Amino acid sequence: MYEPKMKLTEEQKAILNGKEGEVKAKVMETIVRYGDLFEATELVKVTHGQGHLVTSFGFGVLKPIYRTMDELIDAGLKVEEGFTMDPRPMDFKNAKCSLLDKILFKAILYNKQAYYEDQLKKLGLVNDDAFSCACYFDEMENIPKKGDILSWAESSAVNYANSVLGARCNRNSGMIDIFGSIIGYVPKFGLLTDEGRKAKWKVTVKTTKKPVPQILGSAIGIKVMEDVPYVVGLDKWIGTELTDEAKSYLKDFGAATASNGAVGLYHVDKLTPEAVELGESLLAEGYKEYVIDDAELERVYKSYPIMWKEPEKEGTYAFIGCPHLSRAQLEDWSDKIIEGLAASGKKKVACTTVICTAPPVLKEFEKTEKYKKLYATGARLTAICPLMYMSNPLTKSRRIMTCSNKLRTYSTARYYKDDELLNLIIGKEN
Repeated sequence: MYEPKMKLTEEQKAILNGKEGEVKAKVMETIVRYGDLFEATELVKVTHGQGHLVTSFGFGVLKPIYRTMDELIDAGLKVEEGFTMDPRPMDFKNAKCSLLDKILFKAILYNKQAYYEDQLKKLGLVNDDAFSCACYFDEMENIPKKGDILSWAESSAVNYANSVLGARCNRNSGMIDIFGSIIGYVPKFGLLTDEGRKAKWKVTVKTTKKPVPQILGSAIGIKVMEDVPYVVGLDKWIGTELTDEAKSYLKDFGAATASNGAVGLYHVDKLTPEAVELGESLLAEGYKEYVIDDAELERVYKSYPIMWKEPEKEGTYAFIGCPHLSRAQLEDWSDKIIEGLAASGKKKVACTTVICTAPPVLKEFEKTEKYKKLYATGARLTAICPLMYMSNPLTKSRRIMTCSNKLRTYSTARYYKDDELLNLIIGKEN
């Protein structure tokens, strides 16, 4: 029997000792061992019971996960308040695939997708539309409150929940997320503690124009790595209110800090909840400083490698929306593509263009006239994860473009700023 290093309550000890069944005891032991590894002092109650799981793809090789899920199901365990998921990996109708792609995706890579999704439903999946990396959108209805304790794992969702919503969650791994949600407890360490939420870096933004969120976040992530940054000067460009526009900006900014580094929490002076409440008292003793000006952002942008086999050629495929686009961002990109083509005297996009958003956002947008106009341009909408699309080795032979720093970091996609990518999509010279 495992002897925990942390302090447990009598109720927690009873679960660990098998009072509520062998499988639940194994779940508790996993959570306790995980906490002990990071020197957690205790387990704390998950106060936002709705979970969010990062592992949304039915990779055939993930046999231990399917066995574990079956154990949980057979024991009658589930996430009582339900959970949302990261995006599905496939949409052959809207994310263009060759016959060979489809065979590789469906028969080899994600051949357990249907089986896995059936397991997820039995364990508490909210509904068939609950697949988005941006589970915190209003339309997804999985929105923690300030101070809530979570058991999530998706890096960009954890980053957003900690920073923009003021909830508390560590950057957990897959399976730890569902274990914590089932057991209702998570280890108290890191970003769950007041000390762990203090900033080790003060980042001063001194740009002459509004920074591109993807590049600003990238610069900060590369510099601070897993540390917490406190950003000053950004309120000049995005204001001091968490408007829809500001939240969309911070979504993309935060995802870049989380993927280009390992940032699980950032504070923005005068804007994010804890920064508004506590100000620069959030800076840890002995903090470091990093000044970002126009030249620094350009340096970071120019440093991105081009990983295409034929880098001198033009791109043939564009992915927009990683993390998923908000409704406002979807409207904006649609307007830019429709109006850009009209101004150029063209009717169709110059390359395969796939725009990614959350399923409920997509369903509502499909009811609009704007959707029809966008569809007529040849652009397509989907709710998949572009990272999962690019896990297919055949996609490496394609020259895929993106304005997502997260997708750039984790794949061979080439990064472009929004306006540059738009020009390539509509066939306009940059």
